[in-house]
Amino acid sequence: MWCLELLLPLLLIINDANCQWNVWVPRDISAMTNSCVVIPCTFMYPSGIRPYRGIHGIWYFGQPYPQLFPPVVFKTRTDIVHESYKGRTKLLGDLHQRNCTLLINNIGTEHSGRYYFRADLGGANMYTFPDYAELKVLGNNIQIDDENLELTCYAPDNCPDMSPEIQWMYTDYLPDPEFSSDYLEESNTAVLSSTLTFTPRPMHNGQLLGCRVYYPNTTLVYERLISLDIKYAPRSVWVNVSSEVMEGSSVMLHCEVDSNPPSRISWMFGDDELLWDTASNISLSLDDVTSAQEGIYTCVGDNGYGIMNTSLYLAVKYPPREPVVNESMTIQEGTSLALHCSTQGSPAPTLTWLKDGELVGTITADELSVLEIVEITPQGDGQYRCLAENEHGRASSSLNITVEYAPVLLEESKCTVVREGVQCVCMATGNPEPTIEFYLPDLNITINETDGRYNFYTHTDGHTSTGMIKMREKGERIDNGPAVNVHCSISNMYGRESVHLELQQEKKYMMAVIVGTIGGVAVIAFIIAAVRYVGHNNKKENGNPRQDVVLENPALYYSAVKKDKQNLRKKVLKTELLGSKFNSILEETTGEDGDYQPVGSMAGLERQELNYAALEFIGARSREGASGRGDDGSNYTEIKAK
Repeated sequence: MWCLELLLPLLLIINDANCQWNVWVPRDISAMTNSCVVIPCTFMYPSGIRPYRGIHGIWYFGQPYPQLFPPVVFKTRTDIVHESYKGRTKLLGDLHQRNCTLLINNIGTEHSGRYYFRADLGGANMYTFPDYAELKVLGNNIQIDDENLELTCYAPDNCPDMSPEIQWMYTDYLPDPEFSSDYLEESNTAVLSSTLTFTPRPMHNGQLLGCRVYYPNTTLVYERLISLDIKYAPRSVWVNVSSEVMEGSSVMLHCEVDSNPPSRISWMFGDDELLWDTASNISLSLDDVTSAQEGIYTCVGDNGYGIMNTSLYLAVKYPPREPVVNESMTIQEGTSLALHCSTQGSPAPTLTWLKDGELVGTITADELSVLEIVEITPQGDGQYRCLAENEHGRASSSLNITVEYAPVLLEESKCTVVREGVQCVCMATGNPEPTIEFYLPDLNITINETDGRYNFYTHTDGHTSTGMIKMREKGERIDNGPAVNVHCSISNMYGRESVHLELQQEKKYMMAVIVGTIGGVAVIAFIIAAVRYVGHNNKKENGNPRQDVVLENPALYYSAVKKDKQNLRKKVLKTELLGSKFNSILEETTGEDGDYQPVGSMAGLERQELNYAALEFIGARSREGASGRGDDGSNYTEIKAK
């Protein structure tokens, strides 16, 4: 035991230097039936890893790969172990001290096999060590050759002067040999015999034994040598350790059998015999390995005296296969469903669900992932893709989910005033796309595509439907503004809804009115200012800017003033027309294309919103203070902006 205590610290020092995942366990260990056995174990892990929530460990039997569900011998987190190990196992070592020594009590022959340790440091820091300890349980029914081997050496003794003596050679390696001598006389012939008795072992096969007969006081010596041929059943079958190989590459599996005579050696994969030969060893070559060849390979040795076998696990690594997912489907809003994604890969791939390129659900490190959608909404409509990845590659598969739902009215639904009268638009989304109808309660009629009395238009874009009608011809007058009573009905196979459409002034139409009004007022104000400026200059030219107008030639002045007045009225009228045309141009520039531009008449709006500059004609004063008449008695006026 003191040797083991010195060895473990030494292993710790060596492994600390490597700073990698390492374990030490005895390769072979034996015990008798119904006794106990202790499997010493020490492990190391990279120095950069910090254990998360402590260090835990698992002992497996037979296989190191958790995905193959090997029997659990011991587990620190729970008491759940394989039925054959319940109440039999105990961890003697302290995992925080990197000691994973295991005790197994009351063992039986069924516990013979390989034991693997798996370290769990939390999170993704889990590692199953490939090294194993092989336990051999020696039962009461062990085959022991009870037949002792006897070798007898004979020498004649017929000379009275010389008596022979017998000596055995090369017997030092024999366990507890026994010697006996006898003297026989047959037919007047004396024979001296010496018998060697021992229990043969397989290790004695091929060894030399010799018998020497000599006569004392003479030089006569006679010798006989033999080679032992010990027959025994296979006592060991050696194969490669379990290995990993990439798909498409080659691998060689070796097997050696110790037996006499040589055994018939065969390689088995499941119940299939792949190769056999009568020899001491045999090799199985696998070329262009596929994932179907992953599994347990067994080498069997049989020489007629007994049978023995040993197995190994060949792991084939390959990228994920194309995942299998649900078929594309069409479902109703509010339905719950589960999307399945299954694939194969080695090592086990991670599965990720994406919707329209965005992550949904959780990432699963397994060969099966289920994405559950509870009460799906229209926003759940789209493409779902399952992505499988491992260190050797990736693959994905997609499906489409179409969500059908009752129609929903959109905010763009309204009635507005346009040049031709009133235009009503109804927009709705739904799947299947909604059917749109307009209902006029005052006329008790329903308008759809089959009604030719109204300008009716529909358009469908994806799951959105748009319907539009125009009412009242261009130029129709509506007292106190348009009075509209229009209902929009939207329907599909999942529902129907009817709403009253409110009348609204379109913003761009109001903007045109405001801009046109401001522009018209500005032009008129500019003309009035120009006229006043001209009149003021005329006063200056007559000699006294502070005096009233002097009419040297009343007839000519009256004629000029009258002409200016007519020109001014034309300019004012032209300004009004320019303002109106400016409004129309602005509306056409900002309006929609086709017959649906909101460019209606502005007659009613101008009366409400435009403030025109008023032109007032008042009597001009004469130089002498006359009220409204010139020297020649003619009337004249002064233009004044009010």
